[in-house]
Amino acid sequence: MAEAAASEPNDPNAVCLATATPDGRPSARMVLLKGVDRDRPGGGFVFYTNLESRKGGELLANPVAAMCFHWKTLQRSVRVEGPVEPVSPEEADAYYASRARGSRIGAWASRQSRPLEGRFALEKAVAEYTVKFGIGEIPRPPHWSGFRLLPRRIELWRDMPFRLHERRVFHRTASGWETEMLYP
Repeated sequence: MAEAAASEPNDPNAVCLATATPDGRPSARMVLLKGVDRDRPGGGFVFYTNLESRKGGELLANPVAAMCFHWKTLQRSVRVEGPVEPVSPEEADAYYASRARGSRIGAWASRQSRPLEGRFALEKAVAEYTVKFGIGEIPRPPHWSGFRLLPRRIELWRDMPFRLHERRVFHRTASGWETEMLYP
């Protein structure tokens, strides 16, 4: 992540998040990773969302996910798979409070993933919540929180000449992490 932050021109923490519908259909979109738990046993990858969005509903109904980071300038990617769990209310509150005021208003105004009759409806909702909260504190909406993907499989990919790429996989076991190389 540090190398990506130093070399990627935009959003080095952007990651494709794949979820599955309750009936097993895949669903993928880009999100921004907001935390990596280095001190937590087994680690964790944290992101936030509207719980009423498509991704929020899919994760609540089928709590497993996969992530894929791709850093073109580094010629590397990382894939992560595992179960997800909700972050604590305290974690969600702390991250929400760190967001820009406009982003906090947006969390109230956006009915994420639902049909929007026109841009004016969104702008009107933003204006209404801006007036509602005035210059005061903006509490975290009850429908907005985060998830932690608990890695069970991590694959590191590195571009190599002649498409003979390097692939290293880490599998979480009861005794720790096991690793193996894969053919490209």
